[in-house]
Amino acid sequence: MIRYTRSTRGISADKLNGFFEGWPKKPSPQRHLELLESSDEVIVAVDEESGDVAGFITAVTDHVLAAYIPFLEVLPRYRKKGIAGELLRRMLDKLKYLYMVDTVCDEEVIGFYKKSGFVKHTAMIYRNYTKQGG
Repeated sequence: MIRYTRSTRGISADKLNGFFEGWPKKPSPQRHLELLESSDEVIVAVDEESGDVAGFITAVTDHVLAAYIPFLEVLPRYRKKGIAGELLRRMLDKLKYLYMVDTVCDEEVIGFYKKSGFVKHTAMIYRNYTKQGG
């Protein structure tokens, strides 16, 4: 059973292993916990049986007009169970009062976001690979 929470209370770094798939230098679990705690909005999917974090979504927002979803990730063993969709649905519901909610995603997940009402657009990104992870 998966429990969804908008709090990081009770989540420890040792429950955050295996995330940031494909990153050349992954953030440590402690750094990941800091990311969750520092986000304006966060929703975490917790496996109630093991206590492990199965997935998470974060948003940064001005709480007036705009929000950006930088992270939505579900561990491989929990995929295809509707967790990512539920995390996104809950975050969009939380941010429904805003004019815009944007994200940047990989090509292979565009269809996933389209199902939730997102439209393909152009984005610019900058990555400081010397500061990545931690």
